[in-house]
Amino acid sequence: MTFDPAFLSNSLLVLTAFGGAFLVALWVSLVVWTYRDIRSRARDPLVQILSALLVAVLNLPGALVYLILRPTRTLEEEYQRTLEEEALLQALEDLPLCPGCERRVKDDWQVCPNCHTKLKKSCHNCSKFMELSWNICPFCGTPAPGMRVESTSVDEALRGLKVDSHDGEVKIE
Repeated sequence: MTFDPAFLSNSLLVLTAFGGAFLVALWVSLVVWTYRDIRSRARDPLVQILSALLVAVLNLPGALVYLILRPTRTLEEEYQRTLEEEALLQALEDLPLCPGCERRVKDDWQVCPNCHTKLKKSCHNCSKFMELSWNICPFCGTPAPGMRVESTSVDEALRGLKVDSHDGEVKIE
């Protein structure tokens, strides 16, 4: 076998062409990746174009500078984070305030544990909690004691009352 300098020259030319094509493909793919990445992280078209141009002009050093300067979160991640914050704030706002001390109280509390203000009253029929301003229980339809009922007779109104014969005291049954 003889050493052919033309074959070596042609082989180096082919390897150089493949290497150059690889570097061009790497450069183009970095520019495309940068543009796609910045589009998911920023809405401003000028920032998107400048980021792609930075990588197009400076190649690998430009990609490193872009990775340092790019926003840490994508727009989707920012949106999810905002939704979580709004949900937390909404949960805090949904808790009612005590009218006495302005502290947050829970819906099923009858008395404020801080200032002992009465928050709810119990229905005499079903024992479920009612708002203080309600005159009738929304759960069982029983009117609150002492409330006037339009279509009742005197006998029906006095039916639940019991008079103690010893001291004349009236008790509600």
